[in-house]
Amino acid sequence: MDRDLGSFPRPVLTALSAAERLLTRRAGATVVLADPEDLGGSGRSVVARARVARNPFSLPRSLVVKQYLEEPAPDRPDPFRSEVASCQLFTALPVEVRHSPVIIAHDPQSRLLVLEDLGRSSTLADKLFGPDPTAAQQCLLGWARGLGRMQAATAAREHDFGALLRRLGERSWRDPMAEQARNALAAVPDLLAEELGVKVPQAAAQEAHETARLLGGTRYRAFSPSDTCPDNNLVTSRGVRFVDFEWGCFRDVALDAAYFRVPFPACAASFALPAGMADALLGAWRAEIAAVWPDLDEPELLEARLLHAQLLWVWLCTWWLLPRIEDRDMPIGPDATRSPRISTALCHYWSEAADAAERAGFRASAELGRAVVEALQERFPDAPASLPVFPAFRAAP
Repeated sequence: MDRDLGSFPRPVLTALSAAERLLTRRAGATVVLADPEDLGGSGRSVVARARVARNPFSLPRSLVVKQYLEEPAPDRPDPFRSEVASCQLFTALPVEVRHSPVIIAHDPQSRLLVLEDLGRSSTLADKLFGPDPTAAQQCLLGWARGLGRMQAATAAREHDFGALLRRLGERSWRDPMAEQARNALAAVPDLLAEELGVKVPQAAAQEAHETARLLGGTRYRAFSPSDTCPDNNLVTSRGVRFVDFEWGCFRDVALDAAYFRVPFPACAASFALPAGMADALLGAWRAEIAAVWPDLDEPELLEARLLHAQLLWVWLCTWWLLPRIEDRDMPIGPDATRSPRISTALCHYWSEAADAAERAGFRASAELGRAVVEALQERFPDAPASLPVFPAFRAAP
């Protein structure tokens, strides 16, 4: 690697040096990486692209390197192992149903992954915040189709995923959302009472607790990246590709399909979709999963599961977000221009859930949703009561 890089971030250089050593060991000859490009990552990891300057092996011209900076908490599963197992699972699939980058090498000692470079692709977030509503719509539909294809391709592979995790030293792995969702179901009634003065009727609590069935071993389980915020979906020449599998797991497919009705819940980029878009996304997704789960093509069954998933997400988002506005209402994410206020997001989530619950005959949940919206509007009268659509659709004719 070119060492004359001035003030280039040291964690990135450390990751690329570790990648050089790993690839050199594998190739049996020196591999040199050059022209690093910092791709961001998170506080837990660094991600960088590099050109393969010396290539004694049949490596691609460029690679992506990801290194985890911290050791996992002793009482929690290791996200590094989850990402490796997830990428290994997809790498073994035929290319037409592979929706992640291929894993080229990994090193548990340095907590490093070397991955296929999917190119300088834009993200779904770029399209949703861009100027072209047609491009945004096409990418959303591609994302819904890709999600369905990924779920259909992995429907019978949960045991394979478990075996990959065990080989990496992970004894078990559950949906990281499941424990938090159960905590939310237990805590939200007190939280709503304390923060908003809203009493949760017993019937509404019971209807909410019924949604926990989605968290168990249902017949409709498939792989989920868990974190499918718009920034983690790349728009490539082969369609939308999913990246970042730190929390990859198997769970009920309705929990991800509910994103069509609660778009990217609690993500920084959590805005509304134009009228009719949720139904279009659902149709694109159903077309991909129908061959695997034909009974989900029955409207009544699917609607019931989607409503449960929608309610579960709303309770979970309330548990995540409501405590944050105890002192000050603020945007969900750090950039106020790309993120709605917490109170607005919660108003929107509860309002949409109330409408869906009313249509399904869940009257207690519908009444609770309207009460929460009223309380939020009373406490934050200057905040919009409903999320605007994503910026790409605001200029649409």
